[in-house]
Amino acid sequence: MAQQEPADSSQNTKQSIISEELISEGKWVKLAKTTYRDPTGKTRTWETVKRTTRKGQSADGVAVIPLLQRTLHYECIILVKQFRPPMRGYCLEFPAGLIDENESPEAAALRELEEETGYKGDVAECSPAVCMDPGLSNCTTHIVTVTINGDDAENVRPKPKPGDGEFVEVISLPKNDLPPTLRLCIQLSCNGNLKLVFS
Repeated sequence: MAQQEPADSSQNTKQSIISEELISEGKWVKLAKTTYRDPTGKTRTWETVKRTTRKGQSADGVAVIPLLQRTLHYECIILVKQFRPPMRGYCLEFPAGLIDENESPEAAALRELEEETGYKGDVAECSPAVCMDPGLSNCTTHIVTVTINGDDAENVRPKPKPGDGEFVEVISLPKNDLPPTLRLCIQLSCNGNLKLVFS
């Protein structure tokens, strides 16, 4: 059984937030200066990004892992490729988006899946809210696994319903091909041609 190291007496202070000062705010995000106390009792500051859209939801958004199942076909994972200005290039991603006010994570996942890919599915599993990039922001997301019956008439020729300014390419990737495809994508990413973002 592992033994716990004796506590360092110089690190007895409970870390806590002292204050937050708004630096700038846009339509979707805001930047704040967060002042906090470290374990030694020293006061420090941190630049923090926060979403402006969270209004009591359990998380900011959802990331959907869609599994397409069809008779006599390999099970596929549905991904989307889109240009992301902050990354200065194209990203290969799971369908994702923000949770609307008074919307459940499951409903948001099914809505985003249909908007971005045209597919309709059933929620198989929904994770608790998880942090996305805690060193930068307080953004959280639910990871929702959705099964898609590819034999249903509505899923044979799905038509995405992108919002204004959304330009998404849908990619169907057999699960068996996932490891070699990811290796290829990583090579493309190193060349600056494609970024992998599994948000």
